Amino acid sequence: MVSSSGHVVTNHHVINGCSEITGNLSGEAPVKLRLVSGDETNDLALLQAPSPFKDVAKIRQNPIPVGNGVVAIGYPYHGLLTSDFTVTTGIVSSLSGILNDTRFLQISAAVQPGNSGGPLFDLGGSVVGVVAAKLDAVTVARATGTIPENINFAIKTGALRDFLDNSAVQYQTAEWRDSLKRETPEIAKDARGYTLLIVCKVNEQSAGAKKP
Repeated sequence: MVSSSGHVVTNHHVINGCSEITGNLSGEAPVKLRLVSGDETNDLALLQAPSPFKDVAKIRQNPIPVGNGVVAIGYPYHGLLTSDFTVTTGIVSSLSGILNDTRFLQISAAVQPGNSGGPLFDLGGSVVGVVAAKLDAVTVARATGTIPENINFAIKTGALRDFLDNSAVQYQTAEWRDSLKRETPEIAKDARGYTLLIVCKVNEQSAGAKKP
């Protein structure tokens, strides 16, 4: 959740091809979300709930340096593992993604299918990225003979803020100060108020064209 008007950010690939999109906070009933806008190039989508939720996330205003700690929250393998969100921690490993793509952060925090579109927080609890992908271990192993570990990617807040600005969304920002540093359980507790489980429903006509 990124605005008091009920706006929600996720990845474009999460909602691409959906006939119906719902979202809910942990332990609450799902509500129908409408697609406001999408950016396939930067893999971002903006959704909106029929009424606002109580809390919203703050987006970090200044860039996060390499080596800083991060917290990723999402719903990996939902329905197979826990129905609650999961929390993983790591660091910013690089300020660019594959082939030096500067739209992305490389992070060591573990992510899995289901983390896509979820928030990446700094140690003050501000959003520093949108989790987007992990390096394809099978493809890399075939090409190099080694299995990559802890190489994952999140869309930087620069691209996120440009996307929200272009969509005329009023969002909150925060500047990092050392005094804002918090423990991971505190960050996770606050995140319950603005991290949604998003479910994509696909009708039979579009099911054949839907990517997994």
